[in-house]
Amino acid sequence: MNEPTVAIVDDHALWRTGVRAELEGAFAVVGDAGTVDDAVELIVQAHPDVVLLDVHMPGGGGVEVLRRARAAGSPATFLALSVSDAAEDVIAVIRAGARGYVTKAIAPGELGDAVRRVHEGDAVFSPRLAGFVLDAFAGAPRPGASGGTGDPELDQLTPREREVLRLLARGYLYKEIAHRLKISPKTVEAHVSAVLRKLQLSNRHELSRWAAQHRVIDP
Repeated sequence: MNEPTVAIVDDHALWRTGVRAELEGAFAVVGDAGTVDDAVELIVQAHPDVVLLDVHMPGGGGVEVLRRARAAGSPATFLALSVSDAAEDVIAVIRAGARGYVTKAIAPGELGDAVRRVHEGDAVFSPRLAGFVLDAFAGAPRPGASGGTGDPELDQLTPREREVLRLLARGYLYKEIAHRLKISPKTVEAHVSAVLRKLQLSNRHELSRWAAQHRVIDP
């Protein structure tokens, strides 16, 4: 099998340069990008097989890149590459469509192997991160299953997404939600983006109205 082509998406230029230097020679690196808009443009125009995707970036982060790239019809495989090993970050980007998630502590040789494996269809995770995903999907409510809310739209959301939705509808700011749930503001932003996408809403005001109509504001 030919080696996959690779694009690198990260908002730190020095990191992009280092990863590119490490991968070139083994892979054809078709480009790199440091913003969500540039990343989507690169993916759509260069058609990489694999995208190494940072999770926390201005403008919606890796989840937004995934959403927009998929909407544009990109068949690329996404491998999240992040300094974060928080369960919320892992679950958010995997639910958005990434095939794997490795931390930036990964050894150079292991990164190349991870790129090949996701391109071949494997799911790849740094040690202990796979457990987060297994737990999240094992605990996700199924329509009509015990633990569901009885509302098919609400049951699309993970328990954490419902927590974020409830606090947002009560008027809390992202930073306040992050403090209460002990997660980062960027992770809150990723959850809000996921909720908006799943409920097919456009903004926070629509989300608040939806929450009131579906009576999810009260604990």
